[in-house]
Amino acid sequence: MANSVYMNGRRKNLRPQGMLWAEGPGSFDNGVYVPEGLEVGFDPASAESNAQSQFIILSDDNRGPMFFSIQRIETRERMINGRLRSHHIADKLSLSVSWQMLPSRSFSVNPEFDTDGNPTNLINSTDHDNDVSTPEKNVMYSGSPYFKDQQYTSDGGAGGAEMLDWYDSHQGSFWVYLAYDKHTSFGKEDSAYQNLNIYNQAVEMFFSDFTYSVQKRGGSNHDLWDISLTLEEV
Repeated sequence: MANSVYMNGRRKNLRPQGMLWAEGPGSFDNGVYVPEGLEVGFDPASAESNAQSQFIILSDDNRGPMFFSIQRIETRERMINGRLRSHHIADKLSLSVSWQMLPSRSFSVNPEFDTDGNPTNLINSTDHDNDVSTPEKNVMYSGSPYFKDQQYTSDGGAGGAEMLDWYDSHQGSFWVYLAYDKHTSFGKEDSAYQNLNIYNQAVEMFFSDFTYSVQKRGGSNHDLWDISLTLEEV
């Protein structure tokens, strides 16, 4: 199950990837907002049998700006004195984002993440000879024992095909977790300014548009995709 240890292990830098998609609203665990259930690619041998919810962490590789648009739902009418009066119902969020030249998959094989957020189904330093002529193969990320040539997205986030699979399997709503500087979500105290390292917002949304194109067919076992999508709050 996802927890603060797992989520901290799955991020490459101090701040988490900008977006995560989940089937549940999540909860706080040790001051970290985490999704429910298991990440797609988690080792099923160590999963609880009753865990059904899943989530994927999206890559920030070549991601464009996240465009937010807020629709204010309200009724307005002029009063007898000419003054405009409004009855506010709700504000609903629309989010558009795109990626360019995103690898079609995040890893060369199913990573099978462990409870610390590290992949276990990849070649580690004890299984590969340390050939000094190929030093890139010994580069490690976030302390995880896998090689650069087995990871196609730099942060281990979902590639194009994994995002498309989520789109195909989620005709209904799901939860979008967002990580950007919105310290006002945490109140007015000084501690509110110290939360760049966690997701600050979770919004239940639908897909309203998803397009992709295969820009380059890779020479190994992945391609490079351009993706654009729009999400709309329920």
